[in-house]
Amino acid sequence: MNKQNNNKQKLLLVEDDVNFGFVLKSYLELNEFDVDLVSDGKDAFPTFNKNTYNLCILDVMLPNVDGFTIAKDIRKINKNIPIIFLTAKSQKDDVLEGFKSGADDYLTKPFDSEVLLAKIRAIIRRNSNRPGQSLDKKINIGRYVFNTQLRTLQDGDTVHKLTPRESDLLQELYLYRNNVLDRNQALKKIWGDDNYFNARSMDVYITKLRKYFKDSDTVQINNIHGSGFVLILKDEQ
Repeated sequence: MNKQNNNKQKLLLVEDDVNFGFVLKSYLELNEFDVDLVSDGKDAFPTFNKNTYNLCILDVMLPNVDGFTIAKDIRKINKNIPIIFLTAKSQKDDVLEGFKSGADDYLTKPFDSEVLLAKIRAIIRRNSNRPGQSLDKKINIGRYVFNTQLRTLQDGDTVHKLTPRESDLLQELYLYRNNVLDRNQALKKIWGDDNYFNARSMDVYITKLRKYFKDSDTVQINNIHGSGFVLILKDEQ
């Protein structure tokens, strides 16, 4: 009866409040997830490294190693796994730091467990139901080759591995190339909601994408104030 269901999505939950962590673990398991609970930050990355997970849920304020550091360590070996931060820290700088550390979403305590569950399911569904249904597997963006299936951006011999959000955002920008991608439309399609925190997350990912094209004279991502963003391909104008 205790045999693990191999079809269940596996989650890593890092939460130092043992009582809260146990309750949240039980809630997620009741909703058909397989959950490993870690209560000390120093044990989080070794646990992640020994197992295969579909998503990580990280508290920020942890003993020994904080959640931002854990996320950065995870991103060094896996750029694609979704990460959600759960934390009492709600100041803008903390939220931005969370997204810069590689977060896909950020929930402040107290939060509605049903909202967390919906976010987990939406993120996992988005990651497993991709990519590029509207684009070819490989597309040329100036001198770059964007592989929508492998989520890579190649510039000569240099290959950048994109995160799921980077890939989704670049696909949307390319579909609207040389035209404005509406900010709220992109937020609702990729993030599921156009709230303040998601908008700040999008800004972080736009900055990341710009860095990939910083040496190009023919590819630019410009901000259209009050509207959105435009991927300018000068070779196609």
